[in-house]
Parts: sequence; C-alpha cells; structure tokens
Amino acid sequence: MSTRDQYTFDNPVTRYARVEPPLQHQPEPGVQARMQPVPDLGEKTYRGTGRLAGRKALITGGDSGIGGAVAIAFAREGADVAIVHLPGEAEDAAHILDQIADAGTRGHAIVADISDAARCRAVIDEAVEALGGLDILVNNAGRQIAVERVEDLSDEQFELTFRTNVFAPFWLTKAALAHLPAGSSIINTASLEAYKPAPDRLDYASTKAAINNLSKGLAVQLAERGIRVNVVAPGPVWTALQVSDGVSDEQMKAFDDENTYQRSGQPAELAPAYVFLASSESSYVSGATLNVNGGMITP
Repeated sequence: MSTRDQYTFDNPVTRYARVEPPLQHQPEPGVQARMQPVPDLGEKTYRGTGRLAGRKALITGGDSGIGGAVAIAFAREGADVAIVHLPGEAEDAAHILDQIADAGTRGHAIVADISDAARCRAVIDEAVEALGGLDILVNNAGRQIAVERVEDLSDEQFELTFRTNVFAPFWLTKAALAHLPAGSSIINTASLEAYKPAPDRLDYASTKAAINNLSKGLAVQLAERGIRVNVVAPGPVWTALQVSDGVSDEQMKAFDDENTYQRSGQPAELAPAYVFLASSESSYVSGATLNVNGGMITP
C-alpha cells in the first residue's frame, strides 16, 4: 500500500496527472489490462476502515473501471463481493478477485450477459448462494458506443443499450428484493450525460437519464421497506468504455479537456462515493444523485 490514500489532503485538481491517452481501439467490451495507460482502481491507495464489515455486495461490471474500483473498496471495507462480467473480461475479473482475496473477504465472479431478463434473475440467485445473502446491489455495467449521425444509430444498438443500461438494473433489482433486508442499499450508476447529453451518444445518454428517474421513483417506493436507492453520476472517467468505441478518436485525444479540472477522472476517485452510499453513515440519504465529475456543474 502507498502512504497516500483517499484521505490524503491535497489539491484535487492535480491529485492525478492528465491521462493524455494515445489513440487506441479494442473490440467491445474492452480489456482494462491492455489499455494505455491502465486506469487506477485504487489498488495501491484505497484504505479501508471497516465501514462495510459483514456486508454482502453484488456489482455488475465489477471487473474493471468504476465497478472494479468499487469492488476493491467494498472488500477493503469488509464486504464479501460478487462481480458480474462478460466472457471477454475474464483477465480483468481475475485481477479484481485477487484484490478481494488480498483484502481477506470472499469474492465470486459471475459470467453473464445481463441484457437478458432470465439471466439477470439467475445472477441474483448465484450471488445469494455464493455470498450467503445480499444487502448491497450496485447496478454499474453499461454499454456506450458513439455514433455520429442518428440515421446511423441502428435499432438494434438502441435497444441493446437500453436492455443493458436500464432493463438490467430493473430486472436485477426486482429479483434482488426477495433477499434484501431492511438497511440494504441499491446504488445505480448514471452519468453526467443524463444532464448534458453528447450528440453522438443519444442512446447512452437517454439511458442515464432514465436510470436517474427510475432510481428516484424506487427510492420512494422502497422507503417503507427500509431499502435506500441512490445514484452516482460520474463525469469523464478513464475506463475501458473509452477504448471500445465509446468515444470518437477526436474525443479521446481531448478526453482530459472536458471538465473544469482539465483532467479525466480515475475510477479510484469514484469508489468512495459508492462506499458512502452503501454504508449506514448515509442512512438519511435516499433518492439522491451524487455527481462526481471534476467540477462540471449539473442541475
């Protein structure tokens, strides 16, 4: 572990250097281990303090990027963690499982395409079996493919983006409710795109706005059961989405220039937001969207 951790006092603007990524392309969904540079998930810096001791979490897209950083943080805070990933992401998933094991908690990987309703129900069953229960659900997996002209945005892509980004959290939440006790936390990942949609990401941005709205309605409905529902809305963060056609070449070249800090975020910087919303210290927080975007002003 580094002597620097998430509690280190420093200038947030310069906490991380600019990524300045070279142009690179990978087939969807992308493998983080092969990115240049490899994103920082907090492997050397996240320090746990027991905030999730004894908890049991399921994280979709937990093999890399924001989901991977959250998995590491949850494990170091004392939680057992199941992650969901696609078959092509096994290399990244193995890295996360190693990190969970090093933290001394239980880890489990589930290979699944969550764009299918029946598979989502099976994912919940497998996670509950593997962990011995469930009290944190993080719906984080997302699909983002940039298309410049709406005429070129296929019906198939539009539907698959919604099935992955919106339908899957709905299916997973619905199935998980039979297992979530009072005190449980559901955290959904939206995006700055929910408020400021990029013109070449119409389908992706629309799903993120839908996630925001769905989460707020669920928060009201589930309050009587003692289950909290919140959202984290990241800004530009360096993950495998960017190198697997999530942004254009021009946008990748200027990826550090999008926000007020003039640098892209690292997944490690997102993890503490999820820890806060998962832990009981946020007991009076439900229906909220926590924007973590490097100073980009949103409603």
